Amino acid sequence: MRAPVEHAVVVVPARDEEQLVGRCLAALQAARQAARAVRPGLTVDLVLVLDRCTDGTRSVALGHLDVRLVDVDHGRAGAARAAGVRDALARTVTDPGRTWVASTDADSAVPEGWILEQLRLADAGADVVVGTVRPDPADLSPDQLAAWRTTRIPGRPNGHVHGANLGVRADAYLQVGGFRDAPEHEDVDLVGALVAAGARVVATDAGDVLTSGRLVGRTPGGYAGYLRSRFGTDDVGTEAASA
Repeated sequence: MRAPVEHAVVVVPARDEEQLVGRCLAALQAARQAARAVRPGLTVDLVLVLDRCTDGTRSVALGHLDVRLVDVDHGRAGAARAAGVRDALARTVTDPGRTWVASTDADSAVPEGWILEQLRLADAGADVVVGTVRPDPADLSPDQLAAWRTTRIPGRPNGHVHGANLGVRADAYLQVGGFRDAPEHEDVDLVGALVAAGARVVATDAGDVLTSGRLVGRTPGGYAGYLRSRFGTDDVGTEAASA
């Protein structure tokens, strides 16, 4: 049995997300408050990594108290996530074995119990928690949304890796070298390295994260690429008909 988590850090990379980052930070602050209400001794740091932002993302973020801002000039999600984790861990005195690193995205909104659910699984022995995401219904047509819903069975997480809903114990993260410097798929690569190192991975849909349903994202692939390939305008009729 692993030691109980005493400190959690949540790292969020952001690149020109002024329209959605406020929702993201408000949701994280609510999740932090809910976690500390149940675990009074828990400390939680929120870190927003501003990666080559040219819009008002910083201005929106400054309206949220107790969120640390880290400026980088990478233009790559992997490097941005890694920089945020590095900054957060350098500022904590808690042992890595008792520290939890959670990841989400600036275009996403976690549920209130998100941090608590990850820590519950961590305390039960998980080294890595792989969570599910769902697209914002406002971003999809009714047919696209109906087609997407056929891919999900409540209570049966698909085990797909999403940077928007991921958690790992800090000592395991450090053991494999953390997020690699990549424009995308740094989350999948991290979990692959952790599996190879013998980490215990738990998949869950209990902390389902709402994320943008846009079909064109900040990178060619990612969740936007998945939505576009599966439920884009040209394919949605076929997807819905075959469901």
